[in-house]
Amino acid sequence: MSVMGGLPGSGVVADTGVAGWWLVDGSEDGPGRVLAGPFPDRAAAGWSSTALADGAAARPAYGIRRADGSLRRRPSPQEWAWLDHLTAQLDRLPEEWSPLLAEEDPLTTLVVEVTAALSEAGLPLHDATGNDGPLGGACLTPTPDLDGVVVAWRQHDRMSLEQVHGAAADAAVQQVMNAALEQVLAARGLAPEAWGGAVVVRREV
Repeated sequence: MSVMGGLPGSGVVADTGVAGWWLVDGSEDGPGRVLAGPFPDRAAAGWSSTALADGAAARPAYGIRRADGSLRRRPSPQEWAWLDHLTAQLDRLPEEWSPLLAEEDPLTTLVVEVTAALSEAGLPLHDATGNDGPLGGACLTPTPDLDGVVVAWRQHDRMSLEQVHGAAADAAVQQVMNAALEQVLAARGLAPEAWGGAVVVRREV
């Protein structure tokens, strides 16, 4: 079957109105020209990009292929699932912090960015008032006086409250986890700074 862009066997088809993963060229934000697809998932599209016969730069994108060969972008099921997860993590922030966070406030945007960076690293927020509270997690404190967000790790109740392994182990693990938070946030370009036993991420000015 003939293809656009020279990817053997990919089977680019006419616009069927069905959303899927495609290989496209062009910028991240533009519609892009469909080179090949559809593929069952993002990973398959990404792997297939190495097989392009004409050497064209390609990247996976989700949407519906138009009749003219461009892509009408749509959020993928994975993106919807990610947004649901991120929202659930943000819902763990204590209610008493709501007055500190206005929707258009840059500090609110920073809280979302920090939460996303930690969640993508597999680090959950501490569920202070929910059923998962004893499990621990990252504690975020929006702090207008610092123009930033203080981030610290809270261990499982067994370590932090019951200290079943002793105070020394509790302190040592706490230090390691706070350092890990700092490294993760730095790797994501958020420029954390040491702040007491925690770290603070300040919003850019």
